[in-house]
Amino acid sequence: MIRELKIAVSASGKEAQYDEHAKNIAGQKFIIANILAKSVDAFRGMKPKDIVPYIEGEPYISRVPAEPGLTNAVREENGRRVTGFNTENQEINEGLTRFDIICYVRLPEREKEKASDGEKKPLTQIIINVEIQKNQPKKYKILNRSIFYVCRQISAQKERDFVGSHYDDIKNVYSIWICMNMEKNSMCHIHLTKEDIIDAQQWKGNLDLLNIIMIGIGDEVPGREEGYELHRLLGAVFSKKLTLEEKLNILQEYDVPVEEEFRKDVNEMCNLGEGILEDGIAIGLQKGRAELIRNMHKNGFTAEQIAAATDKNIEEVKDILENKNSEK
Repeated sequence: MIRELKIAVSASGKEAQYDEHAKNIAGQKFIIANILAKSVDAFRGMKPKDIVPYIEGEPYISRVPAEPGLTNAVREENGRRVTGFNTENQEINEGLTRFDIICYVRLPEREKEKASDGEKKPLTQIIINVEIQKNQPKKYKILNRSIFYVCRQISAQKERDFVGSHYDDIKNVYSIWICMNMEKNSMCHIHLTKEDIIDAQQWKGNLDLLNIIMIGIGDEVPGREEGYELHRLLGAVFSKKLTLEEKLNILQEYDVPVEEEFRKDVNEMCNLGEGILEDGIAIGLQKGRAELIRNMHKNGFTAEQIAAATDKNIEEVKDILENKNSEK
């Protein structure tokens, strides 16, 4: 039991480190640009390298709290009130849920012109949030969480991106969820729609303010097929099976600049991925052996007989038999 606990703790630590490196990689501007090119209409048809300059500043990675009332920060600069994302007091706010990646992105000139219709102000920025999920969570439905996140990104704009009742200044938001270990590769756009129940009335406003993009990444990295370019890139980057060289070769297909820090994160993910797989196999073997021990005991074998047959000492056998719920 102690050995299995050590393996589980080791695997948990490696998973946390793996997640950190995954966010660092997904937060690279060139990776975000590839995501935008395939998921946001304003950037469709553009080359990722041409999208990169539109991403403002450095994306915030695991720094901005998603909790109500804590997303924004207010400070004084030269006697002026300045608001922005709350990226301070990391220690004070430790343990809070944070957006994996969040940033502002300027829109191309063509979109600004399209949005200027004489009544509403042309959009100049959108807010992009990217979330990485190893798999679909069991404690809650992932769409419910994504809806909460996209709503938080709308409500948090008050007094930061718009003041008072200037609701026309609300920026469009995109919450993009990359879900690994899915049965197949997929992508969908979830957004508001209007359904007329009695007659038709054209209400003024923007139904495109809230956008959720769900990207499912299958276990196998797809080939160089049209329409699956983004899935091939993300599948390779986050794969726990591919070697460093295999990943870098696929990244080169997309002209992703592999700088030292980026290469380091990819390499660490490869090493951690191998360790996680090994720990998972070890935990599986331990659980299987514990189940065997319980079954032998049910069939009348003594602790001494079981110990001799399974290469465990009597204390370990008794510990497993006395802690029946520990393996469940």
